[in-house]
Amino acid sequence: MTAVLELRGASKVFPGVRALDDVSLRVDRNEVVGLIGENGAGKSTLLKVLTGIYRLDGGELFVNGEETVLRNPRDAFDKGVAMVFQEQSVIPTLSVAENIFLGREREFLKAGFIDKRAMNRAARIELDKVHLAIDPATKCSALGFAARQMVEIAKALSLDGRIEGDTVILLDEPTSVLERREVELLFEIVRELKSRASIVFISHRLDEVLDVSDRIYVMRDGKVVHEAPTATATMHDLHEHMVGRQLDHQYYREGRQRTEPGPVVMRVRDLSLKGRYRDISFDLAEGEILGLAGVVGSGREALARTLAGLSPPDKGTVEISGRRAQLGKPRGAVRAGFGFIPSERKTEGMVAGLTVAENMTLAAPGQFDSYGFIRFKAERAEARRWIDRLRIRTPSTDTPMQSLSGGNQQKVVLAKWRIVGSRVAILDHPTRGIDVGAKEDVYELIRDMAQEGIAVILLGDTLEEVIGLSSRILVLRDGAISARVEAPAGGKPDQIALIENMV
Repeated sequence: MTAVLELRGASKVFPGVRALDDVSLRVDRNEVVGLIGENGAGKSTLLKVLTGIYRLDGGELFVNGEETVLRNPRDAFDKGVAMVFQEQSVIPTLSVAENIFLGREREFLKAGFIDKRAMNRAARIELDKVHLAIDPATKCSALGFAARQMVEIAKALSLDGRIEGDTVILLDEPTSVLERREVELLFEIVRELKSRASIVFISHRLDEVLDVSDRIYVMRDGKVVHEAPTATATMHDLHEHMVGRQLDHQYYREGRQRTEPGPVVMRVRDLSLKGRYRDISFDLAEGEILGLAGVVGSGREALARTLAGLSPPDKGTVEISGRRAQLGKPRGAVRAGFGFIPSERKTEGMVAGLTVAENMTLAAPGQFDSYGFIRFKAERAEARRWIDRLRIRTPSTDTPMQSLSGGNQQKVVLAKWRIVGSRVAILDHPTRGIDVGAKEDVYELIRDMAQEGIAVILLGDTLEEVIGLSSRILVLRDGAISARVEAPAGGKPDQIALIENMV
């Protein structure tokens, strides 16, 4: 049988990271293929290859039996590969019909004008396929999340009959914020769609993958490590293949883990942000590393950004050293004592065109000015001190930040918050995009921070990293804390037990 979609030996490399490593995967006609793996396993990169956002560095891609190079998402769509994004891509100001046929308006031209009635009639046919009884002229801004999700699926199905080959729909975490009733309706529709399309279903919820898929691929560290028909797969087996190797205690400097954290430095009570997380409460001690574990959409990223002053909460309180923190703006969070290292280092954590010294002192301008003038000598001296202390490889303090490697850039970002004197450091994927050697340096720096009494909130790049570095772990699922787990040196929790509270 000719596969509708197939990858053979696919590889994709970024600086310091092999995101895809000899990946082979196939989707047959009228089949639902499940794709699972931890955060950072390579799923997102794989999806971007299949939708033409990334080009392969090696290997082959076949669509309907023909070797293909997808130049961009439009090219992928025209060849029958359609993506339903987790973040959703509908344009709220356009109507349902206009979203479904976006970029294909020429099909409805009449005397130089778009025939809206014809477009609405055609949209009605696509909406019926997903059981969505709404007026195609309705603006998408008036729809709820689940309805917008169905509009995206209807857009993907509009390829049916308009291309020569079969249609493949990529569903990226389609149930992440749906209610149970909506999930059941989506699964009913997915099963019906098998008669006219093939589907790749990506989810962290293993019970759902087992429920709706015919075959399942497991990815880890950029590789496909397991493939099995759903009939023979179990949740326990999938957990084990997702987790993989055992922890290397020395790699995470477990021997340096503090056994007795200091007094409580931060108290969080009933923190909530509608649609993201709810009723979050915990204490954090000086020198403690608190891990936040959870899948994409669990609420952990949103919680971190609230503490950094980027997403104000709807309710709840945060105190640092007994004083109420004002978290409406980043400046208020910095003044309260928070330092934030974002996952998107290059766009949020640094200014590429500024020098190393300027990036280090960016958050503490008051320490290096006098009567409105910057004391460059003092600024460079402080930067040199941290360059030596953190072993940052840079020709000088005046080197542009963009010319440093990813690992050295991350060290500069860490130094920035050490200079400010942050009491609580929020580390959102601090080792993302850096090589193994640089990761070990960052782990050493995190241990140094804890030894010096800085409290750390850690969102790791992998679950293994969270367990290896943390002394305590909060597991979030669907916006709420589902488990509180101790992680002492020499007594680290089992990864599978944590995953069972995550999915």
